[in-house]
Amino acid sequence: MKGKQLSSVGAVLFSFFVMGFCDIVGISSDYAREAFGWSQTVAGLLPSMVFVWFLFLSVPIGIRMNRWGRKNTVLVGMAVTIVGMMVPLVGTSWACLVGYAALGIGNAVLQVSENPLVKNVVSDEKMLTSSLTAGQVVKAVSSFCGPFIMLFAVNVLGGGDKQQWYLAFPVLGGITLLSALWLMLSPIEREHVDETEKVTVGETFALLRQPAILLLFLGIFFAVAIDVGTNFVSSKVMMSRYAWTVAQAGQAPQVYFICRTAGAFLGVFLMTKIAAKIYFQVNIVACMVVVLSLAFVPMGEVMALAHIGAVGFLCSCIFPIIYSMAVSVCPDKANLISGLMITAVAGGGAATPLIGFATDRMGDITAGVLVLLACAAYLCYCAFGIKTTK
Repeated sequence: MKGKQLSSVGAVLFSFFVMGFCDIVGISSDYAREAFGWSQTVAGLLPSMVFVWFLFLSVPIGIRMNRWGRKNTVLVGMAVTIVGMMVPLVGTSWACLVGYAALGIGNAVLQVSENPLVKNVVSDEKMLTSSLTAGQVVKAVSSFCGPFIMLFAVNVLGGGDKQQWYLAFPVLGGITLLSALWLMLSPIEREHVDETEKVTVGETFALLRQPAILLLFLGIFFAVAIDVGTNFVSSKVMMSRYAWTVAQAGQAPQVYFICRTAGAFLGVFLMTKIAAKIYFQVNIVACMVVVLSLAFVPMGEVMALAHIGAVGFLCSCIFPIIYSMAVSVCPDKANLISGLMITAVAGGGAATPLIGFATDRMGDITAGVLVLLACAAYLCYCAFGIKTTK
């Protein structure tokens, strides 16, 4: 691989690091809840501020990407993120909510354009799933760094004052700026698009008439729901069952992301040897067993953390596998499929309010864990029941 091509691949993969910033909403919701005195239900709405934009923007961005180009669309997402991360410096609750919304808008644009952009720098189609999974490794590393960024903002930038937790936002903006500059300077050939083909939002959603596309769309919805949901509920499990403080509970998302990173990294290599669908089937069955155990089996702190980490490890490769399955159904409509599939990322915003509501309603965090079990159940069907033809 030539030096310029290697730099381009590195720039694209590093931009996945920015995609991981949306996962900071899990640990930051604990700080926001304490700072503003919110209930679990209200705190559960914070991820919705991030992920609801995937529902409204993904398909329009997927269509617009045909005109802008994939690289330029990624840069637009980064620009929104950079500007939005400066707003929370105002220091009020509404400014932080605007920051969450900007993070979601920028991330929606990135997630639509990042995965197709990988195809612009990786020519070997056989390596597409592994390359997408490599991007997820970088994203998982970013997610793992989220609690450290939060602690850096509180302890260093905020002088130990937890009320200054929002200083994490401009840190995210600075990293995004570095990624954007690298990508701008990287020579990436623009993909060929038929300019005479006019596509509408309605025509894009019409792809859901294909049963495989519809079922895979729901698969993405529940895959992101269990990912964001586990990130969100993990700290609550430790605080509720073992009386951990907010600072201590930050270890739970870290364990989750460490294991998710390890799982994604291992998956990059295993899926060059094992069929991706078989890998999916084995992992999701094991995940259901782990979530059931976390919900109902009494256990100590270390074992609970091990269960949380196991969910991250086992679910780490589900998103790229389902995405690749969807693209294989209509490879000539990769941009539109990407926009459509990323719309389903809104599942991350649907899970957390349900977890918060179920927890407040039942008065027990186990009710929140059962939301994860429902997500895993559909993914199990997705792994065994959906047939795609390459």
